[in-house]
Amino acid sequence: MSTGLIIALIVIVAAVLIVAAVLTLRGRGSQHGRGLKRRFGPEYDRAVARHDGDEKAAERELAERVERHGSLREQPLEPAERQRYEDRWTAAQERFVDSPREAVAEADRLLAELAKARGFPDGGQYEEQFNALSVHHAHHVHGYRRVHAVASVRQDGDGRTDTEDMRAAMVEARALFEDLVGPTRSREESRTPTGESHARASRGHQPWAFNRRHAKGS
Repeated sequence: MSTGLIIALIVIVAAVLIVAAVLTLRGRGSQHGRGLKRRFGPEYDRAVARHDGDEKAAERELAERVERHGSLREQPLEPAERQRYEDRWTAAQERFVDSPREAVAEADRLLAELAKARGFPDGGQYEEQFNALSVHHAHHVHGYRRVHAVASVRQDGDGRTDTEDMRAAMVEARALFEDLVGPTRSREESRTPTGESHARASRGHQPWAFNRRHAKGS
């Protein structure tokens, strides 16, 4: 066999190996992306939007969240402790009729305290706490984002928030509250709003779907 033929065979084999490696890496990346989509659900789409449609950048951010907070183990609540949180949430909902902004601020504080009690980072570090919650409660965590954003808006000038926006934020945040105040579930159950959790989230709006005319403006 001539030297030229040997070199040609080596080049061909090297090219085949390179192509195979590239295809393998692409396959792994695609599987990784699908796994993140399943885990984060709508939070995946929001991450992509924040990165102006750059899926790779969004996936790097979400993968970092999983690496940082994926091993977190949620702590159970004592029955009396659970009842106190439920009573506070009910009081906040009732307060919304006359003082919507104060009610939203209380809901924001309550979620932060409840998350900390369940073993998540302290609410004083909102971003860190939110990221950890998004890993374990991705399908409902956006309600916390909305409530926190509304609670952080200044009341003067253009910072005023419509009462309907505040009501919608409270309603959406209730799903996360019910996730956190309920019994500890497996990670797989917490990622997908199925079964009893989904039923609670669906009907969770009803107990305080008060007549909007009764809610005063901020």
